[in-house]
Amino acid sequence: MRSIEYTCFGDVDVLTLAERNTPQPKGNEVRVKVAAAGLNPIDYKTRKGLGFVAGKIKAQLDDQVGWVPGYDIAGVVDAVGDDCRDWKVGDQVMGMIGFPLQGGAYAEYVITTPELLCQVPDNLDLIAAAGVPLAALTAWQALFEVGSVKEGDKVLIHAAAGGVGHFAVQFAKARGAYVIATASGRNHDFLYTLGVDEAIDYTRTDFVDACYGLDFVLDTMGGDVGHWSLGVLASTGQMVTVPTVTAEKIIKEGDKLGIKTAGLTVHPDQQALADIAELIDTADVQVHVDQPFPLEDAKKAHAELEGGHVRGKLVLTM
Repeated sequence: MRSIEYTCFGDVDVLTLAERNTPQPKGNEVRVKVAAAGLNPIDYKTRKGLGFVAGKIKAQLDDQVGWVPGYDIAGVVDAVGDDCRDWKVGDQVMGMIGFPLQGGAYAEYVITTPELLCQVPDNLDLIAAAGVPLAALTAWQALFEVGSVKEGDKVLIHAAAGGVGHFAVQFAKARGAYVIATASGRNHDFLYTLGVDEAIDYTRTDFVDACYGLDFVLDTMGGDVGHWSLGVLASTGQMVTVPTVTAEKIIKEGDKLGIKTAGLTVHPDQQALADIAELIDTADVQVHVDQPFPLEDAKKAHAELEGGHVRGKLVLTM
């Protein structure tokens, strides 16, 4: 089978198209013939040697053992182990697999376990389905597990046109929240189709001047944006900050101000993914894929993702 791997950290040129043996499922394992793999910012950050995953896999790379990146897959079950009862050959599935240290999604076949998979909604093709798991679970867990967004809350979502952001907008609206979004002006029409109540062009307007007394902020940017966001919350408000690099400092600052502030590391959750799939199936949530790239164009896909102006999701097709 074909896969994308790298044996050292660096720019997009470290990504190579490789041939590997097609894995065989054992016991309770499931093999998925991958139709598409989703890309997420953690993919290029790890490739560059940044973040906790890079630190953990460095020894493997030092031994010249190739690492296959990626966590999001959608495809068709094509083989199961002798003990697997949850999935059968022919099932269309999506899931976040190998998170955080195994990876493996940038490949034509993957081996995983049943609880990491969810049935693909009938109205969603496999290419779009690959863009769902990690980003949608991040948004869901930030809003409803770490956070407690509810009907009537005033919510600010940063980078709302991106992968996590465009899901968060729709989840918050589905709960009846009033949603304010930051994004460049070119994405405002897109955001209004998703249901946002107000869109702020961060290139023209300081969101700190435009917002006050909010109930919740989803900070997908970190750094200065995260620090400034604390100032737009009500005293009873809450912020969840996603980027791990700056989370500790932002949380400490929030604690000093008496603002409930938390970080988030996404985790697999089959039930939450099933709930998300139901919202997609009932057309309450749309999945937007900005551009699909063939597997052999992984370098181009990473460069596009790293550029930071993707609307929705990027995926690699097999």
